[in-house]
Amino acid sequence: MSKPSGSNRDAFVARFGGVFEHSPWIAEGAWDAGLTGTQDLLEAMEAVLRGADGDRQLALVRAHPDLAGKLAVSGELTEASTKEQAGAGLDHCTPEEFEKFQTCNQRYWAKFDFPFVMAVTGHGREEILAAFERRLGNTPEEELRTALAEIVKIAEIRIAALLAAEDIS
Repeated sequence: MSKPSGSNRDAFVARFGGVFEHSPWIAEGAWDAGLTGTQDLLEAMEAVLRGADGDRQLALVRAHPDLAGKLAVSGELTEASTKEQAGAGLDHCTPEEFEKFQTCNQRYWAKFDFPFVMAVTGHGREEILAAFERRLGNTPEEELRTALAEIVKIAEIRIAALLAAEDIS
């Protein structure tokens, strides 16, 4: 099986380095660990994430934007985050929904000291707000595990989109 996106590390990292939000170190680690093809891409990248120390994992969680937050309003999200949030309708919040998202973001940050992360693809605003409320009942340890699991789901969606766009398997 050939290496994804050609046979050099720089090309691979350029293509897959954004799969985990602002964290190309995961793609670099997967390549360096001997990734052999696109079929094991998510598995290899998740292994790098799981093998990272707690500080690095927390930095990854904190690299994610708030849902319907300041970066979305100012147009400063990554292309992938913009598409994902728009796909969930977060760019069409009513003023009341927008206020709910702001309040939830603030409460969540106050409790966990990192942003609420959810793979929003396939979910609507009401489902996302309900998840916010439900997850605010988690302990910090539970929520960090949940956020990391959601990040892996996001990566899986992004990898699938990239592979479909490249038409490789």
